[in-house]
Amino acid sequence: MKIKKITFLLLFLLFAIASIKVQAQEWVRKYRADNERLAQLPAEKDRVVFMGNSITEVWGRSRPQFFEGKPWINRGGNGQCTSNMLLRFRADVINLKPKVVIILAGTNDIAENGGPFDFEFSQNNIASMAMLAKANGIRVILCSILPVYEYPWRKTIVDPIGKIAAMNEWIKNYAAENNHIYLDYYSAMVDARKGLKAEYTTDGVHCSPKGYALMESLVVPAIKKTLK
Repeated sequence: MKIKKITFLLLFLLFAIASIKVQAQEWVRKYRADNERLAQLPAEKDRVVFMGNSITEVWGRSRPQFFEGKPWINRGGNGQCTSNMLLRFRADVINLKPKVVIILAGTNDIAENGGPFDFEFSQNNIASMAMLAKANGIRVILCSILPVYEYPWRKTIVDPIGKIAAMNEWIKNYAAENNHIYLDYYSAMVDARKGLKAEYTTDGVHCSPKGYALMESLVVPAIKKTLK
């Protein structure tokens, strides 16, 4: 009986490891075809990559006109944590040879999409992306995490407001210490209870078209400043 139980556990672990490997491959390969297409073309002058999670990914679908006709590349990944973004950073940012990368990351870490939230782990992932970019001559814009009062898919998360505030303070300080631009979406979008203003969101976490329009009004000047 004990041998059967051990065998079952081993098979379960092997299945779990295989599933994680497949997911990791999907994170890295999500944009492979488009990356290969872009690699065949001369890099546009002032190319910009938007690196992020579902907030960034949906931006491209909700407001395609914002990206059309510009050398701006959307590399958002649904549900991704900072560790997932770091894993695909070379393929989806460095190899595209942009002038600027805009990193919007961290909310899914706090939502514990990848396991228990660890401040230092998430900070190290963001710092690693910024360091990789800088080492490859790519200028960096580090974005604040958007306000969240409660994660609808994980309402048991304790004090998301405080965790977001602490992460944003760290991102702001890290940007200043390393000569990166800090883009503060949070202050422009927060409501009285420290969540997203109703007109800027569809579910308390993701943005409405009006929310994206506000973000666009903030990110464009930041891009222009960075390119100077």
